[in-house]
Amino acid sequence: MSIPEGLRVHVEALGCRSNQYEAEALADGFLREGAVLTDQAPWDVAVVVSCAVTAVADGKTRQLLRRLRRSCPGGLLVATGCWAQKATAEDLAVLPVDLLVGNGRKAEIPQAVAALISGELPSGTVVRDEGRPPARWDGLHLTAPHLHSRAFVKVQDGCDHFCSYCIIPFLRGRPVSRPLDEVVTEVRTIVSGGCPEVVLTGIHLGLYGRDLGVHLGDLVRALSDLDGLARLRFGSLEPFALDEDLLESLASSRVFSPHLHLPLQSGDDEILDRMRRGYRSRDFRDVVVRLRRHLGQDLHISTDLLVGFPGESEEAFRRSLDLVEELSLGRLHVFPFSPRRGTAAASFPDRPSPEVTKERCRRAVALGERLLSLYARRWVGRDVSVVVESCERSRLRGLTAHYVDVEVPLSSDVAVNDLISVRVDNEQEGRLRAVFLP
Repeated sequence: MSIPEGLRVHVEALGCRSNQYEAEALADGFLREGAVLTDQAPWDVAVVVSCAVTAVADGKTRQLLRRLRRSCPGGLLVATGCWAQKATAEDLAVLPVDLLVGNGRKAEIPQAVAALISGELPSGTVVRDEGRPPARWDGLHLTAPHLHSRAFVKVQDGCDHFCSYCIIPFLRGRPVSRPLDEVVTEVRTIVSGGCPEVVLTGIHLGLYGRDLGVHLGDLVRALSDLDGLARLRFGSLEPFALDEDLLESLASSRVFSPHLHLPLQSGDDEILDRMRRGYRSRDFRDVVVRLRRHLGQDLHISTDLLVGFPGESEEAFRRSLDLVEELSLGRLHVFPFSPRRGTAAASFPDRPSPEVTKERCRRAVALGERLLSLYARRWVGRDVSVVVESCERSRLRGLTAHYVDVEVPLSSDVAVNDLISVRVDNEQEGRLRAVFLP
């Protein structure tokens, strides 16, 4: 069954980079079926790849669904992703969703939409595995990015780590990896279409290949040989995933961009134990030292902090800030703790008050801004390469290989996805200002 030619489809994603890939792949799939993408109403079908990592994410999903329904009352509305995997009958009774598709079954969405349009499926259809999804690969494919300039490529799904605060392992299922040759084929197709930069993503990226008898380092080596690929990035990578094989593959890769996002969450050992993170603060410190030894002192390491976790004292929070500053980390993502029903931490006592958590978040954000500015300043006066992400008004915007934002005066000879060389003039609030080389 095929969708009608020229069907107007709108796709939005909330949350992680894996969601971004899934949204891109769904958009690509609809295009291959003859649909037309649109970023505004009126549309015939809107697809939301939802997030449920926090209560705030739940709320954003609901708000987006309501906004899309208001903007186009007659269109079909599809919800998929983590919120869709856990949505209750009560949720569906009050939210105007025509089709709900759980994790692991997103590749079925175009055909399900066609069946909705033809009347073979009724409005309100639910397509999902109840409970924890089985460990199977969702057959999504991407030939080119349509919603972003960079290409996100999902190579791994699922998690069995079960941090005490995290609902995602229950919504994504057990770890599963995409076959290495399939990843290489997809990246080759994307690059041949003119996209020079690929970001590998996964729910627990460091587990890639465990079920296939290969390792993430093998995938890095295979992709590093592809003609036309200028930059290879990672999404979030757990600290304990960085073994010697992976470090050696990154150090020897001609395309690896020297930035890694390593979630710390807390710098206090007691809180890390309560979070069930599987490492102590000294372990994280040792990983950072090893990384810089292999990949150089210019390596940009960004991180996450989870603030206001049950039992977090002022001293524990201070230890988190001290560790982040001691290690000279760069970009810092700060999240307030959000209890998720069904996780162990939801019932933990001694949760800091909302006022205390808010004030600690403010202090952590301020530290992150200062550290990013300090990191960015090291590039002032140096020549860097930039992949152009946008050309707006009088400025080009893009990213350096080390994942620092750059603005350059607009040039008529430059387009999105071009790789340009510039000289950095100055830094302002973590963003570089640069000029074309003479």
